Amino acid sequence: MSLTYELTLAGLAVGSAAALSGIGVVVTYRATGVLNLAHGAVAMFTAYVMRQLAVGWNWPLWAAAAVSLLVVAPGIGLLMGRFVFRPLSVLRSGGAGGAQALVASLGVFVLLMGAAGLLWGTGARTDAPELLPSDPWVQLGTAVALAAAVAAVTRWTRFGRELRAVVDDRRLAALSGIDADRVADAGWAFGTFTAGVTGVLLAPEYRLDPYGLPLLVMAVIGVAVAAGLRSLPAVVAVALAVGVGQAQLTRLHPEGWGEQLVQALGANLFAVLLLVAALALPRLGADSGDGFLRVPAGTLDSAAGDGRTWLVAGVLFLLPLGFAGSDLTTSVQVPALAVVLLSLVVVTGRGGQVSLGQAAYAGLGALFTALLAAGRFPGLPELPELVALGVAVLLVAPLGLLTGYPAIRRQGLALALVTLAVGVAVSRFVFAQPYATSGLTLDRPAGFTGDRAFYVLELLLLAGAVAAARALRRGRPGRALAAIRDHESGAAAAGVPVPSLKVAAFSAGAALAALGGGMLAMGARAFDPNAFDPVRGLLWFAAVVVVGADSMLGALLAAALLVGLDAGTRGGMAAAVIGILAVLLGRFPGGLYEALHRAAGRRLGRPGLTPLGMRARTRLAAGAAGTVAGSGRPRARRTDRAAGPGPRSAKDTGAPAAATAGQAGDVGDGRRGRPGPRRGDAPQPPSGAGESGPAAAEPAGASARSGGGAGRRGALRLPHPRSGSAGAVRPGHRRPAPAGSPAAGGPGEPAGPGGHRPGAGLDARGISVSYGDFSVLSGVGIRVLPGQVTALVGPNGAGKSTLFHCLAGTLRPRAGHVVLDGRDVTRRSAHARNRLGLARTFQQPAVFPSLTVAENVRVGAEQGRVRDPAAADRVLRLLGLDGPLRDRPAEDLPTGTLRRVELGRALAGAPRVLLLDEPAAGLDPEETAALVRVLRALAADGMALLVVEHDLELVGELADTVYAMAAGRIAASGTAAGVLAATAQGPGPGEGPAPTEAP
Repeated sequence: MSLTYELTLAGLAVGSAAALSGIGVVVTYRATGVLNLAHGAVAMFTAYVMRQLAVGWNWPLWAAAAVSLLVVAPGIGLLMGRFVFRPLSVLRSGGAGGAQALVASLGVFVLLMGAAGLLWGTGARTDAPELLPSDPWVQLGTAVALAAAVAAVTRWTRFGRELRAVVDDRRLAALSGIDADRVADAGWAFGTFTAGVTGVLLAPEYRLDPYGLPLLVMAVIGVAVAAGLRSLPAVVAVALAVGVGQAQLTRLHPEGWGEQLVQALGANLFAVLLLVAALALPRLGADSGDGFLRVPAGTLDSAAGDGRTWLVAGVLFLLPLGFAGSDLTTSVQVPALAVVLLSLVVVTGRGGQVSLGQAAYAGLGALFTALLAAGRFPGLPELPELVALGVAVLLVAPLGLLTGYPAIRRQGLALALVTLAVGVAVSRFVFAQPYATSGLTLDRPAGFTGDRAFYVLELLLLAGAVAAARALRRGRPGRALAAIRDHESGAAAAGVPVPSLKVAAFSAGAALAALGGGMLAMGARAFDPNAFDPVRGLLWFAAVVVVGADSMLGALLAAALLVGLDAGTRGGMAAAVIGILAVLLGRFPGGLYEALHRAAGRRLGRPGLTPLGMRARTRLAAGAAGTVAGSGRPRARRTDRAAGPGPRSAKDTGAPAAATAGQAGDVGDGRRGRPGPRRGDAPQPPSGAGESGPAAAEPAGASARSGGGAGRRGALRLPHPRSGSAGAVRPGHRRPAPAGSPAAGGPGEPAGPGGHRPGAGLDARGISVSYGDFSVLSGVGIRVLPGQVTALVGPNGAGKSTLFHCLAGTLRPRAGHVVLDGRDVTRRSAHARNRLGLARTFQQPAVFPSLTVAENVRVGAEQGRVRDPAAADRVLRLLGLDGPLRDRPAEDLPTGTLRRVELGRALAGAPRVLLLDEPAAGLDPEETAALVRVLRALAADGMALLVVEHDLELVGELADTVYAMAAGRIAASGTAAGVLAATAQGPGPGEGPAPTEAP
């Protein structure tokens, strides 16, 4: 028998096991929407159970296999589905919980890993029983038969039809009478069954241990990812091809360094496939959108704002210095690990970027420090240990680009897989090489060789790391990172340079991880590759998230917890505890601190009204106050008509909508029940009331002294479109734009018709967008002029949203140009357009929930075209968001207030052009009337406004120029009255949307 044939058979055996694993991952993902990263741990645990039954308790092999594969493995899947992921499905259906589902999956991984360590020890076992003959054709036949059975069930049975329906649209399937939970349970049971089969087949071929086998199976997930998590035949084909290719590579023995590379590839080709597949699929998974990681506004750090908690933490970290003994072997690990976990606080907690490969950067820091101190680093001489640590940090920081650059185009699950694959690749191709495993020792710095002295040095380095992390989490960079975490699209629209900040966050995280890794190696006096294997990175990530992702104190607590639990106990205790906390994230998605804080509030708080009762009492009190004030009638009842998913809490305890001061005398216009400002009326100042009362109805002198607000009653002070300074809009006339402003033309440029500089505003020319053969936009042109409100109307599917995204920079057209103030910005990103003077709002309010109202507005002031921090206060007063409301988190505010927060953030950067996507959605009549007044005032001040709106009455009341779209073209344009009249008539039967110019 030839060597090629033997290697092919061996590769088919490994590929068959990988195919079984991939089939289970795909079925679970299609039935539940969760990529089960615990697949490898289930495989390991099932293999341990079968070994215990067959070898430890001398059961017959068939009985051990039946219990392990038909009871234990599916039982684990059912428990995972019902008690771990079903509670999280509520969060996921609301567009949140993606990171919580990922961490819960990792929690099951580390829980099973820790349980195996506690039950069977952490040593490797080589006596796992063989379930199937070693003949690879038998294993291949098993894999092919299982894939065919799944395909047949999916295609020709009722359950298969239900499965496909749940995959396509879970909510619609449930409305059609399909029990989606039953389908999900079946998916979990089958997926974990295949995981058990994989573990039982691979255990005799590889060592059975709690760490190695789960990581091996996790790398095999790459075959499912390469198949797009959909095609079972593709899973089988890819798995067999990689298995055979990996076996054939063992025949190659090139000379020199190439031999080590080929050997590494031959042993880790599945890990390479995982990395390539993750990089090739940047938008993998349904949870890769905005707000992937939910971080509550209140954290352990915010509770420690007075410094007392930090003082307690400092005392606790100083306690080991008071121990009688001099051996602090365990204690010296805590500060070093805390520095590593701080890197996750910066990258994940503040920046919202999932990073499962921080152990790789920590290990590189340790390896580089040891090589530099030993004089074995290429091109550099032997360095003192402390200097070597600093140089290692500088060398590792740029390597953060390994994950930072792919993060530019990836979010959520896709980014998690990339970071995991990078961690696995570094572990297999760097740490597992002879130069890194051949007894590389590392001394401690001179003068700090003893445990006590070294512990003091670690505390100093930890204090520096805390200061660096604090600087990255506070101020302008901290708010920008939090904006990316909460709503990446909204952050880009506010002017935040998302790509560069992502790369900076990963580089800073890599530097901190390298510092902590070097400290760990110095504490152990050697470089140990096993201390930085990818499983450690998964455990660290889960620990940070469950304790509190955006908390530096939480990172210190997590480090002490991880080291303390494993000290003096059997290995696996820390993994088991963190795993239990992680799988409970469905109950407290904000982390352990939020759960304890809420529990304490329920136990210590006094009984009170429910949120519904509080709203009712507030409205009754407001109505009574309106009657007593002498208006002769109570104020108009407020109704929140939210469009689409609203805020998580409907508590209406924020400021009411900005309203006209003295509007009791207003007369309604009979449309939508709104008070009746008619076209041509003077813009009136909003009198948004904070919790303590009206905020904008101030005495004239008080407003003038504050630097903003109304100089007198009826005058509105706005940030000027060019300079950001306040300019007054007086009732009864439209203020002429100053020289050089967008409305009046720059120096030396002749003014166009109507006093506008030629090319000013926003001009879209010949915009065309298509998806495959389907044309969405065909040669669309639109102009948005300064000093005017332009409206874009049309039925659903007309192409309004697509055109809006092309103008805002979130979509690049196939043909055509977008010109902003005479500058072609077609290829400019959203944040670049914002800094050139174009701001936008979103159909669903794009606020940053973990930031306060004032911080939301301040992001726009710090990142916009004119960076004027003082503009935030002026905008807050303008929109009635000052007072106690300004310091409230934005996550629990009513829809009307969120609309004003988003508008305020857009205005704080002093834009020249403002794009508004259905700004009145979710507003009551009073709030809508106030919005109309504000938008008219902005146009009167020289700003160019484009409004996409379905409410034609609002358009007729607000707009100067209207463009009507139909079937991806401009069907009519002109004055509001003419276009709306033409739109009301509509085309006759068989008539197309021929462009017309309305009178």
